[in-house]
Amino acid sequence: MVSTAKIKSVDFYRKIPRDLTEASLSGAGLSIVAALSMMFLFGMELHNYLSISTSTSVIVDRSSDEDYLRIDFNISLPALSCEFASVDVSDVLGTNRLNITKTVRKYSINKHLQVTGSEFDSGPVSHVVKHGDEADEDYGEGSLALNSRNFDRVSHQHSILVVNFYAPWCYWSNRLKPSWEKAAKIIRERHDPEIDGRIIMGKVDCTEEVDLCRSHHIQGYPSIRIFRKGSDVRDEHGHHEHESYFGDRDTETLVDTMEKLVAPIAVESNLALEDKSGTATETAKRPAPREAGCRIEGFVRVKKVPGNLVIAARSAAHSFDASRMNMSHVISSFSFGKKITPRAMSDIKRILPYIGASHDRLNGKAYLTDPDDHANVTVEHYLQVVKTEVMRSSHQLIEDYEYTAHSSLVHAYSIPVVKFHYEPSPMQVLVTENPKSFSHFITNVCAIIGGVFTVAGILDSILHNTLRLVKKVELGKNF
Repeated sequence: MVSTAKIKSVDFYRKIPRDLTEASLSGAGLSIVAALSMMFLFGMELHNYLSISTSTSVIVDRSSDEDYLRIDFNISLPALSCEFASVDVSDVLGTNRLNITKTVRKYSINKHLQVTGSEFDSGPVSHVVKHGDEADEDYGEGSLALNSRNFDRVSHQHSILVVNFYAPWCYWSNRLKPSWEKAAKIIRERHDPEIDGRIIMGKVDCTEEVDLCRSHHIQGYPSIRIFRKGSDVRDEHGHHEHESYFGDRDTETLVDTMEKLVAPIAVESNLALEDKSGTATETAKRPAPREAGCRIEGFVRVKKVPGNLVIAARSAAHSFDASRMNMSHVISSFSFGKKITPRAMSDIKRILPYIGASHDRLNGKAYLTDPDDHANVTVEHYLQVVKTEVMRSSHQLIEDYEYTAHSSLVHAYSIPVVKFHYEPSPMQVLVTENPKSFSHFITNVCAIIGGVFTVAGILDSILHNTLRLVKKVELGKNF
């Protein structure tokens, strides 16, 4: 058996009897300062351990989403009707997609950007509109000229009022005019307004009746509206629900459409009933916009090359007055890539606070123009897109697309539009989170404690010996 004395001989921390030690005021002060220093340095070391260290590198884009880039957007245009609002995409490789509807939704909004109804249904209009060949015939004037003074009175007198809102300078309005007047004359002969009263066809010159056309949100010419009286009165002001007609514009089709509209209505009732015939002409109708504005939201997938996303008024058989087009808009959101959850975004900002600041740079921006002061104004946004990948210490990969945005107002020589020029970068930023070792943290804590304790002991020894020396000198002088 090893004796206890031999075991004690290896003691590195030999003790001095307490009655042989002496406490001093200077030692107590240094002990307090040393303890506070240890606590302060320990807090700094703990903060450094809990903070996140990263390394950043720029590499060639090796995205997992291959050659395509997703663009999400939510844009409100208070002066563009959903009836003609179109989302188009083009790029430098020759891709040109017009009026994307599969992944895009539209909602009519008022001037306060508030949605006024359910999703706007653009309706299937897949064929080229056919026009009549009566241009050289003497067709006469068969439709009733309407204005702001007689419009409401006429609309309340007849169960069905079909109105052609036109502009004399419009090519498509002039092509429609012969067929429209001839069809109106035929309908007037078959259904005498004085005897029958169920249907009448009218027309409004929008260059003369500007306020009347504006109140019905007419933005393209010609716009054919079908007004129904009776069960479809939508508010206390007596305004009727109405729909737009986008079918063929030859005389035969127009007459046939009018007959199908009036067929379910009894002569004596003179009230509009819902057309339940289920005929093919329903595909040529769309709900007319309730308000002049439109909110467009959704997403598109584009190739990772420079290109354009354009919002414009578009129709194959309508004309637009460029001087009256107002492309003011408010961008609720506009982002690239997959949608990032709020939790993932907070993780990104926790790693590097400045990452994510340009993720949705156009969010909440408003670009409003006064059409009276700025006619034919196109709003262009130039976006440079860079992908950032963040590799967490847990091997979780977070992808984010950031972009810079520069916007400008330019004079348009044709119909004004809202245009987003995007240019994806061929490079990407890779941010790697570097984990910190717990053993390194413990080592530093021990070094702090030992170092402070040692330095305090040295200072105490120097101070104590200095005081003793001073006392000896004083004693020597006294003697």
